[in-house]
Amino acid sequence: MPNSDLLPSQLFKINENQLALEAAIMELTIWVEQRGATEVAENVHAALEAIDRNEEFIKMTLAVMMAPE
Repeated sequence: MPNSDLLPSQLFKINENQLALEAAIMELTIWVEQRGATEVAENVHAALEAIDRNEEFIKMTLAVMMAPE
Protein backbone atom coordinates (compact mmCIF):
# COMPACT_ATOMS: atom_id res chain seq x y z
CA MET A 1 0.00 0.00 0.00
CA PRO A 2 1.54 3.34 -1.01
CA ASN A 3 1.98 5.94 1.73
CA SER A 4 -0.48 8.22 -0.08
CA ASP A 5 -3.21 5.62 0.53
CA LEU A 6 -2.66 6.02 4.27
CA LEU A 7 -3.29 9.76 4.26
CA PRO A 8 -7.13 9.65 4.28
CA SER A 9 -7.13 7.14 7.14
CA GLN A 10 -4.64 9.19 9.08
CA LEU A 11 -6.66 12.38 8.58
CA PHE A 12 -9.82 10.55 9.65
CA LYS A 13 -8.15 9.42 12.87
CA ILE A 14 -6.81 12.93 13.56
CA ASN A 15 -10.30 14.34 13.06
CA GLU A 16 -11.72 11.67 15.36
CA ASN A 17 -9.18 12.62 18.04
CA GLN A 18 -10.03 16.29 17.61
CA LEU A 19 -13.73 15.62 18.16
CA ALA A 20 -12.98 13.48 21.22
CA LEU A 21 -10.88 16.28 22.68
CA GLU A 22 -13.67 18.75 21.96
CA ALA A 23 -16.15 16.55 23.84
CA ALA A 24 -13.81 16.21 26.82
CA ILE A 25 -13.17 19.94 26.92
CA MET A 26 -16.90 20.62 26.76
CA GLU A 27 -17.45 18.36 29.78
CA LEU A 28 -14.82 20.29 31.72
CA THR A 29 -16.31 23.58 30.54
CA ILE A 30 -19.74 22.60 31.85
CA TRP A 31 -18.16 21.62 35.18
CA VAL A 32 -16.31 24.97 35.39
CA GLU A 33 -19.44 26.90 34.42
CA GLN A 34 -21.50 25.16 37.11
CA ARG A 35 -18.98 26.37 39.66
CA GLY A 36 -19.43 29.98 38.67
CA ALA A 37 -16.54 30.61 36.29
CA THR A 38 -18.82 31.76 33.48
CA GLU A 39 -16.19 34.01 31.87
CA VAL A 40 -13.79 31.08 31.54
CA ALA A 41 -16.58 28.92 30.12
CA GLU A 42 -17.49 31.59 27.57
CA ASN A 43 -13.86 31.82 26.46
CA VAL A 44 -13.66 28.06 26.01
CA HIS A 45 -16.92 28.00 24.04
CA ALA A 46 -15.54 30.70 21.75
CA ALA A 47 -12.32 28.77 21.18
CA LEU A 48 -14.20 25.54 20.45
CA GLU A 49 -16.29 27.26 17.78
CA ALA A 50 -13.32 26.86 15.43
CA ILE A 51 -13.71 23.08 15.64
CA ASP A 52 -17.41 23.38 14.84
CA ARG A 53 -16.75 25.72 11.91
CA ASN A 54 -14.15 23.42 10.39
CA GLU A 55 -15.82 20.07 11.04
CA GLU A 56 -18.05 20.04 7.96
CA PHE A 57 -15.17 21.00 5.65
CA ILE A 58 -13.00 18.25 7.12
CA LYS A 59 -15.76 15.68 6.64
CA MET A 60 -16.30 16.75 3.02
CA THR A 61 -12.58 16.64 2.30
CA LEU A 62 -12.25 13.17 3.79
CA ALA A 63 -15.24 11.94 1.79
CA VAL A 64 -13.63 13.16 -1.43
CA MET A 65 -10.26 11.65 -0.53
CA MET A 66 -11.78 8.29 0.36
CA ALA A 67 -14.13 8.08 -2.62
CA PRO A 68 -13.24 5.34 -5.11
CA GLU A 69 -11.79 6.61 -8.34
